[in-house]
Amino acid sequence: MTFIIGHRGARNLWPENSISGFRNLLGMPVEGVEFDLHLDGAGEIVVIHDATLERTTDRTGPVGTLAGGEHAHVHLKGSEHGDTIPTFADVLAIFAGSGFELHVELKTDAQGVPYPDLEAKAAALIDRFGLAQHSFLTSFSVPVLQKARDIAPHIRTLSSYHGPAAEKEGVLGGLLTRLAVADVVAVEKKLLADYWDLITANVPLERLGVWVPNQQGDLETWLGRGLRQVTTDNPDIALMAREALSHVPAN
Repeated sequence: MTFIIGHRGARNLWPENSISGFRNLLGMPVEGVEFDLHLDGAGEIVVIHDATLERTTDRTGPVGTLAGGEHAHVHLKGSEHGDTIPTFADVLAIFAGSGFELHVELKTDAQGVPYPDLEAKAAALIDRFGLAQHSFLTSFSVPVLQKARDIAPHIRTLSSYHGPAAEKEGVLGGLLTRLAVADVVAVEKKLLADYWDLITANVPLERLGVWVPNQQGDLETWLGRGLRQVTTDNPDIALMAREALSHVPAN
């Protein structure tokens, strides 16, 4: 069975990377959740996708300039429950003991620079909550993933792979580089569609995922290809698509 992973806490259903979204996703029969980590100005790990605040919150400026504890006063757009930026610990507490896979993306700061020691800090919190066996540390950056493996070899890694990296490095060269540092490679859907034969000739399906299909037909296509996982903003539609596929007679 192909796993369904809720991208940014299923951002098309609830406010992106929100506590209310994470709690709601936990009640769905999907296999995992994906979310993003930054460091605030005090060095605390907070969960938000962008390195700046304006797209998803009522504030502006870099996440890295928030004072210690200030995240709790930064409200997420579109929330009906007063959601503010959660900490990594807040999110881990929700999923502890659930069996959910956690796909934990290590982001860069507003200048595109990796945060100092984010890999070690994230791994330490995952260990504190007893979630190492259920977690992946993920990144677009090969050096970040290599550092994560060196620091926390007991936590699996996942590399996100997309068109700009493939154009810069060559599709096969970039793929093989990522396979060397990742247990799973999650490929942007257009890149995977365009180079399906090449990619699947070099990556076993059980180590391959796709992001981020959201429409019914698209989801049915990818869920029917035998991949390890599909990461989507619409896990509700993905569940319907997977259920529909389960009733299709085998050839």
